[in-house]
Amino acid sequence: MLYHLAMVLETFYSGFNVFQYITFRTILGVLTALGIALMIGPAVIQRLVLHQVGQQVRDDGPQTHLEKAGTPTMGGALILVAIAVSTLLWADLTNRYVWVVLLVILAFGVIGGVDDALKLARQDSQGLRARTKFSLQVVAALAASTFLFATAADPVETSLVLPLVKEWVFPLGVGFIALATLVIVGSSNAVNLTDGLDGLAIMPTVLVATGLAVFAYASGHQIFAEYLGIPSVPGVGELVIFCGAIVGAGLGFLWYNTYPAQVFMGDVGALALGAALGVVAVAVRQEIGLFIMGGIFVMETVSVMIQVLSYKLTGRRVFRMAPLHHHYELKGWPEPRVIVRFWIITVVLVLIGLAMLKVR
Repeated sequence: MLYHLAMVLETFYSGFNVFQYITFRTILGVLTALGIALMIGPAVIQRLVLHQVGQQVRDDGPQTHLEKAGTPTMGGALILVAIAVSTLLWADLTNRYVWVVLLVILAFGVIGGVDDALKLARQDSQGLRARTKFSLQVVAALAASTFLFATAADPVETSLVLPLVKEWVFPLGVGFIALATLVIVGSSNAVNLTDGLDGLAIMPTVLVATGLAVFAYASGHQIFAEYLGIPSVPGVGELVIFCGAIVGAGLGFLWYNTYPAQVFMGDVGALALGAALGVVAVAVRQEIGLFIMGGIFVMETVSVMIQVLSYKLTGRRVFRMAPLHHHYELKGWPEPRVIVRFWIITVVLVLIGLAMLKVR
């Protein structure tokens, strides 16, 4: 909104021309989202406490988690508000990618919010039935994927791009819809599985969003895209502002979510943020880049899959508990150690992902 206002005011004063620069608006987007999250955080937490919106803790989990019972949850709502407001203020609202990512993050936020509400109403850790929740996610992701496919202006926008080799671009055709849906739903659930310790999921989300912002900026800039040998996708540069809003809102939420947490994001935040990373990766044609940079999310998801498969086939568990962060907790690692080490791993993985920009 303010971006469009600035474009009108530019006719009266040339200084407003600075708002044309994505980098400048991204900085404003980060600061706006951060400021909103920090300002409304205490009020949101107080309101959640007042309405007894407390976390339900599994009895079969680590015993150290029992003391977390009753900590306010559904704090992810403040993240979504900060992201939405910041993006609407500073992004170009005529850009189709902006509306796709906004609608996806809000749709998955609603799904997560319903799941959280049912958990609270039933006073247990079970919300929506797994099949129902998964079906709703698929519908939302399928709608976004179909729209991106239908509005694609260039074949590269629906092609699979492999890293490290410039020439490896494979047109997917309608298969793009299936891949995009898989990435969005998979990313959403992977972040949700990771959200089990104070600050564990939000910081990797911030770091991966930062990495995706770099890819979005390069892909949206024709000269940079040609120089780096990555797909040039017109208009996708506006997603840098959306990624910046994720960074700002995430850091603002971390202020209250850091150990020991004053509030948890709940499914309303985790499902939405995961889906947001997925749809941005799809838009900038960096699904594999997301897989690498979001390696922690992948590890957590794979650990659950291995655990379930092993138990069904052999009756034995590979890990002491899944997802993976619980395994290390039960090995005796203090919670802050698990969190910070997973953060460090994510920093390394994001750097590796960004290195793929040049190594081709």
